Amino acid sequence: MKKSVHIALTMLAALGVGACGGGNSPAGTGSSSSTIKAAWIYVGPTADHGWTQAHDEGRKYVEQQLGSAVQTTFKENVPEGPQVAQVVEDLIRDGNKIIFGTSFGFQDAMYTEAQKHPDIKFEQATGTKTASNMGEYFGAAEDADYLTGMALGAASKKGKIGFVAPFPIPEVIREINAISLGAQVTHPGATVQVVWTNTWFDPTKEKQAAESLLGRGVDAIGQGQDSPATGDAAKAKGIPWSGYDSDQSSYAPDVWLTGTVYHWGPYYTRQVKAVKDGTWKSDNYYGSIGDGMIGLAPFGKSVPASVQTQITNKMDALKNGSFYEFTGPLKDQSGAVHVPAGKKLTVDELYAMDWFVQGVIGSPKGG
Repeated sequence: MKKSVHIALTMLAALGVGACGGGNSPAGTGSSSSTIKAAWIYVGPTADHGWTQAHDEGRKYVEQQLGSAVQTTFKENVPEGPQVAQVVEDLIRDGNKIIFGTSFGFQDAMYTEAQKHPDIKFEQATGTKTASNMGEYFGAAEDADYLTGMALGAASKKGKIGFVAPFPIPEVIREINAISLGAQVTHPGATVQVVWTNTWFDPTKEKQAAESLLGRGVDAIGQGQDSPATGDAAKAKGIPWSGYDSDQSSYAPDVWLTGTVYHWGPYYTRQVKAVKDGTWKSDNYYGSIGDGMIGLAPFGKSVPASVQTQITNKMDALKNGSFYEFTGPLKDQSGAVHVPAGKKLTVDELYAMDWFVQGVIGSPKGG
């Protein structure tokens, strides 16, 4: 699979839209009507304070940017699996010309539906399958994860960090690796202990996983989950916490450090406008902290100014390309060199990552 990495102002270009008139046109010629319909499918609730909320903020951004030129809709709490197909059929029946699937487990159904409806455009977040009318998109969360790891490492006195993780898939594995590498910068020898929940969104299970880690003596904790329930457990124990997906700084401010956030709006706007203009093309889009798709949430009040400066300087290096977190030498859990000195992992290699770096406690196969 070849991935194209878009940087700088690409995402922000051509967000304006002119007034149009007429009716809908076939795929490839754009839509000459004054309004195009676009739909989003969510795995969780829009008020999850995390992943789904971030995507829905992106949908609202599209409305703000395109105004009367777009009509959006969404379906929330859609389980991963074949039932997604019926949701897609309903959305197509309602006249939607582009459909965004925002969870990894949607991709098989999305791909099948794309084959059945060549005149509809499909966009799949975090997946690997594409077609002439189906694109794939994601962001290099590992950029901000590395910075978050630096905050966790600095906050941990014992160098024992916990991480509540959803599923053992490459996107989560590279998130954990990036956090571990970042933590080892500010706290050499720090470890990251992983507990798998095998769910994207289950606040009760997430909190229980966090509590189990706290019971094992971790003194800083992060998450890759869709809700801030890990923060509940951290707040109860007064343990520093980093979030994920959305800015969760107001959720448990006394223990908040920072976290990885996604800015989906500019990408969504560009893709919807491209369908309307007839310029949409299937692509594998991998945004980054450099092009603005990935960001870092505000620092909590417990993060010292010196640590904030250290993290901000590293973020600048990530943005300008003078630093890349997955550059060798990198050792795996056994201590063996997995990535030779000077080698930079490619995006394809990131998408296939199935191993943990040295310092991570747990199995990359789940458990």
